[in-house]
Amino acid sequence: MKSDPLNKLRTVFAHILLVFLSFLCLFFFYILFVNASRSHADLMKGFTALPGKYFFANLKSVANDGTFPMMRGILNSLIVSGSSAAICTYFSALTAYGLYAYDFKLKKVAFTFIMAILVMPTQVTAMGFLRLITKMGMYDSLLPMIIPSIASPAVFYFMYSYLESSLPLSLVEAARIDGSREFRTFNQIVLPIMKPAMAVQAIFTFVGSWNNYFVPALVIQSKDKMTVPILIALLRGADYMNQDMGKMYMMILVAIVPIIIVYLILSKYIIAGVTLGGVKG
Repeated sequence: MKSDPLNKLRTVFAHILLVFLSFLCLFFFYILFVNASRSHADLMKGFTALPGKYFFANLKSVANDGTFPMMRGILNSLIVSGSSAAICTYFSALTAYGLYAYDFKLKKVAFTFIMAILVMPTQVTAMGFLRLITKMGMYDSLLPMIIPSIASPAVFYFMYSYLESSLPLSLVEAARIDGSREFRTFNQIVLPIMKPAMAVQAIFTFVGSWNNYFVPALVIQSKDKMTVPILIALLRGADYMNQDMGKMYMMILVAIVPIIIVYLILSKYIIAGVTLGGVKG
C-alpha cells in the first residue's frame, strides 16, 4: 500500500520546522560563546560569526577579579537554587499527597486557598516580607531566598494533577493494611512514582531561582552573598568607561553552565513528567 503523499509532505515540513527552531535556539548560545571569546575592543568593532582569541583571557579575568566575586556568586546561586529545588519539590509533593489521599472537612477550602495564593504577585507582599525577615534577623542572608520555596502553589498543583493521573488510592490503602506508616508510604511508595514529575519541577524551580533578581536585590547587601543576576546587573550598571564587554559575556556564559548541567541530568524525565502530569487517567 502506497503512503499518502500529503503525509510525506507534512513529515518533511515538520522536520524542516524543527530544524529551523533548533537552529534559532542554538544560534544565540553560539553567539554568546563567540562574544565571550572576544576582547572589548573587538566587540566594539561589530558583529562576527567567528570566535576570537580571548576566551581563556576573559575566563581568567572573571575568575581572578577580587573586586567582583563572580565565582562566589555562582556558589551562592547554586546553594540557593539547589536548596530551593529540593525543598520545593519535596514539600509540594507532600502537600499534594496529603490533599489527594486524605478526606477531611476543609479539603476543598484548603485547595481553593492554595490556588488563590497562586494568583498573588510577589511584589504585593514585598514590603511585608522585607519587614518580617528583618525582624527575624535574616536580612542580608541566603535564607529568605530558600525558605519561602517550601510553599509553591504552582508546583503543588502540578504534583496534585500528576497524582490524580498516576497514583491509585488502592495502592495507598494496601500499604496501610500492611502496616506501613504514612511517611514511610509517602517516601518509599509515592515518591518513586512521582520521580518524573519531581524531576521536571526541580528543573523549573532551579532555573526560576537561578534567574530570580527581585528577591535577592531586596534582601542582599553584601557582595559576598550576592547571586549571579545581581552581580551581572551590577557589572552592567558600572561606569561605561570601565566596562569590559568580553568579561561581561564570559560571566553570562559561565552563569548558564550550571543550568545546562542540571537540565542534561534531569532531561530524560521531562517528557514523561509533563505527559503523565497533564493527562488524567
